[in-house]
Amino acid sequence: MINLSLKELSDSLKEKKFSSVELTQFFLDRLDLYNSSINAFISFDKDKSLAMARNADAMIQEGRQNYLTGIPIAQKDIFCAEGWKTSCGSRMLDNFIAPYDATVISKFNEVGAVNLGKTNMDEFAMGSSNETSFYGNVKNPWDIKAVPGGSSGGSAAAVAGMLAPAATATDTGGSIRQPASLCGLTGLKPTYGLVSRYGMIAFASSLDQAGPMCHTAEDCAAMLNVMTGHDPKDSTSVQREKENYLKGIHDPIKGLKIGIPKEFFSEGLEPEIEKIIEQGIDEYKKLGAEIVEISLPNNHLSIPVYYVIAPAEASSNLSRYDGVRYGYRTKEYDDLMDMYCKTREEGFGNEVKRRIMIGTYVLSAGYYDAYYLKAQKIRRLISEDFKKAFEKCDVILGPSAPSVAFPIGDKKEDPLKMYMQDVYTISTNLAGLPGLSMPAGLMNNLPVGMQLIGNYFSEAKLLNIANIFQTNTDWHNLSPKGFE
Repeated sequence: MINLSLKELSDSLKEKKFSSVELTQFFLDRLDLYNSSINAFISFDKDKSLAMARNADAMIQEGRQNYLTGIPIAQKDIFCAEGWKTSCGSRMLDNFIAPYDATVISKFNEVGAVNLGKTNMDEFAMGSSNETSFYGNVKNPWDIKAVPGGSSGGSAAAVAGMLAPAATATDTGGSIRQPASLCGLTGLKPTYGLVSRYGMIAFASSLDQAGPMCHTAEDCAAMLNVMTGHDPKDSTSVQREKENYLKGIHDPIKGLKIGIPKEFFSEGLEPEIEKIIEQGIDEYKKLGAEIVEISLPNNHLSIPVYYVIAPAEASSNLSRYDGVRYGYRTKEYDDLMDMYCKTREEGFGNEVKRRIMIGTYVLSAGYYDAYYLKAQKIRRLISEDFKKAFEKCDVILGPSAPSVAFPIGDKKEDPLKMYMQDVYTISTNLAGLPGLSMPAGLMNNLPVGMQLIGNYFSEAKLLNIANIFQTNTDWHNLSPKGFE
């Protein structure tokens, strides 16, 4: 079962080769067997999952089967799910049981997918290595001494370790694509507004976007078919006709123009990774694509811009965690202000505190114009760079991350080195563009991801381009030893 695609699982359920209950129990058993070694899940509820599986079996029996009916999906612990603990990887929400479903969760429930459990993550999605979680480090199944990437490292480790067929994730500055790269998966960050953010615990509201993490582009397309759609509960949700992302996934790509930004192949990229990406470019040439050189001149400003805007929005979003209404509250305090201070001191981890302080600083009187307003102006320039680039090409190709999975603790004490892990992914979030990472090779027996960036709402094209690459290569079929 672990080597079957979502389509193969769906067909097997339809043909009664096994039931959803049997499939769900199979993955719950794997979770029991392997989760302690990689810490991919924060929480799971076998009774709830099996009850959902029984309901899915009834739907299949009645002829109401959808593509994902009966298939267990791991859900990142950033999505509220009614009756499930929803912690966002933080002590602050360690006791929070969600009273409602996020729209993403509701959509999976509607088609009869099974919630397998909630995956580990960097606290409030702030991190690139899954080392800031209150529940401990997530370990990369390819090397349990290495990080899986973040913040969606739990989802990545769960799918890479084959504890789940697919998982949901979120991407604020690369948190789907970077862990997908480090764990040898296909991960898609959709256009901003394509997937509802309602019920998704906010980090940076103008950047956060949910997406799928799977083994293949075809599986991602099936997941995206469920996740997308206008949501009146989310003011940033885009009103547009719903697409079928599986429809043209096998279309030929001859004549496709692929842009290669010179800024992505400069100092800081591992030479072996550059070589692997060049081999990926050569593969596309063989498939009939045309390669054109482009420039994204303001890309080098993406990280400083992001680390002004994202913390500013985080400082506002996280002000609600005060110990009054829900979540953690300090046990001993003298007055209301003392309770606020101690609750936030004890409830938040160091990285979250760092970003709250930075965000509060850049929004403060006297610094707003110098930092936040200037960052927003440069954000516009970054978007304009992409607009000009797409006049010359259909899609942009480059590395997903500057390195392969690095040892746990290697960059934890140096925030700047850690922040540089998202150097190739942040600009797409600032511009609101879709981006996809897929496996393109191995370096030191660890996965290397190749990134595709598309114009707005070009997810179908990205998935098609990725699928054609995967049809002609085998990197997406490799799996870590010890989890077969």
